[in-house]
Amino acid sequence: MVNVAVLVSGGGTNLQALIDARDAGQLPAANLRLVVADRAGCFAIQRAEAAGIEALTLDRTSPTFARDLLAALDSADIAAVVLAGFLTVLPPEVVAAYEGRMINVHPSLIPAFSGPGWYGLKVHEAALERGVRITGATVHRVTEEADGGPILAQKAVGVEPGDTPETLQRRVMEEAEWVLLPRATQDLATSLAGQPASAPKGHR
Repeated sequence: MVNVAVLVSGGGTNLQALIDARDAGQLPAANLRLVVADRAGCFAIQRAEAAGIEALTLDRTSPTFARDLLAALDSADIAAVVLAGFLTVLPPEVVAAYEGRMINVHPSLIPAFSGPGWYGLKVHEAALERGVRITGATVHRVTEEADGGPILAQKAVGVEPGDTPETLQRRVMEEAEWVLLPRATQDLATSLAGQPASAPKGHR
């Protein structure tokens, strides 16, 4: 199995989807080894601890954030990183260290409503303001360009009459994000499982 770290910023609903997939036997190649939050008080930390996963919080404003994050990943022997509602823009050295080994889930059909500043309810508010009929979610590889990495999977979700940003957000999570992210995590872990055990590119 491949050790996976999940990076979070809030309630951890996407993390819970991964935990549920693990418990259902749907992540046979992925060991959810570590959860890292970028702000204090994230409920996601409680989800991780309840699921028996090591969890820690790092100060995203610290000048040593990148070094501290890489040290935590190294200590846990992490091979793959999953951004699950993680709102901090990762420093270039972190992205470089896990090049090809890091994925993110975004709550739109990229390239729509994506890039710097597009996250959370903002995405769904914009979708409703523009009057789109179809939205969805995307899993992509992480690069230094925000939401600009290669697309790995997308799933469309219909916009319904009377939707609010909150109802649309919930439907996109349930029908797309929580479906795509576990599958993509398993696929990434499977692709790495056969590789020699070594530090990610640029690390150590």
